[in-house]
Amino acid sequence: MDFKAYERARLSRDARFDGRFFIGVVTTGVYCRPICPAVSPKSKNVRYYPSAAAAAEAGFRPCLRCRPEASPGTPAWLGASSTVSRGLKLIGESALDDSGVDDLAERLGIGARHLRRLFLRYLGATPVAVAQTRRVHFAKKLIDETNLPMTRVAMAAGFGSVRRFNATFQNLYGRSPRDLRNGQARSSEAGVYTFRLGYRPPYDWDSLIDFLAARAIPGVEFVTRGEYRRTISMDGRAGSIAVRPVDGKNNLEVHIRYADPGPLFRIVERVRRIFDLGADPAEIDGTLKRDPRLKSLIRERPGVRVPGCWDPFELSIRAILGQQISVKGASTLAGRVAEKFGKACEGGRLFPPAETLAEADLDSIGLTTQRAKTIRELA
Repeated sequence: MDFKAYERARLSRDARFDGRFFIGVVTTGVYCRPICPAVSPKSKNVRYYPSAAAAAEAGFRPCLRCRPEASPGTPAWLGASSTVSRGLKLIGESALDDSGVDDLAERLGIGARHLRRLFLRYLGATPVAVAQTRRVHFAKKLIDETNLPMTRVAMAAGFGSVRRFNATFQNLYGRSPRDLRNGQARSSEAGVYTFRLGYRPPYDWDSLIDFLAARAIPGVEFVTRGEYRRTISMDGRAGSIAVRPVDGKNNLEVHIRYADPGPLFRIVERVRRIFDLGADPAEIDGTLKRDPRLKSLIRERPGVRVPGCWDPFELSIRAILGQQISVKGASTLAGRVAEKFGKACEGGRLFPPAETLAEADLDSIGLTTQRAKTIRELA
């Protein structure tokens, strides 16, 4: 996009560009989303950045009115480099919380200097800056949308210490994290959290939920027209998520039941991937409409997304079970696997982990010898 294109998107407050770029305002020192409801600044006082991290690196602080931390997805739509997209995914899984850039680069199969160069080229910020901005943004969501004590907010967002957490917010917002909490009523039930995750419109919820419903694993996933629920396991603890669309808003509402707030960031990132919330419909539609066979279909169903999954291993087992049988038949078999080998938990059953299926007697649930062997070898 050129400067004029950015200007048109900013002045029209077009929600389709939300999260695609961020606006630094020189006179106020804040950076905003394109949909910020504040009075539009003069063009001479505006700077454009490809990511929130780039705006933060340039010295701007997040706007408290439009809340950049609530913008949809990540800047991974830029993805001319698959390495950058993979790096963003790993950062979303807290890859830099316990290790450094060198370890991240090694996992990606490149050198640390080249990784920094790629991030600066596509996102305008280093991997460390991207991780720090995501950490701050998630902490701000926890402050605004939960009743967690500040010490637990700091830990859940990936800050190594409360002192570092307080110093970062004081430096970035000019006030303490406690001062940012607006006093709105929140759920006081322990271990229950509600978040609103934004997306760029349009969003074809019906087609995505129909896809998930047809492939739901009995006892693990529960799908209706208005809600997707499932059991989850993270770090050895069981929990559940429930996702539903918000009428009149470009958001999905996520209810999480999980005793430990530590993995909340990773849970939210997985939900984003299940529902493809980082997708750019304008880019997708513009590309697919070039094919005359797809043009009319795209026009009929705007906002189609690519469904993701909670756990790659679970999906791999589902794929093996689905070979040469119907979708419904594969779901039935997956339900038998969960019923026989998964642990019971509040709200259903957990899908069994790899270490359980590696030694499981899968022939006892009606699988063919070859299919049972394949699952054990994969596990």
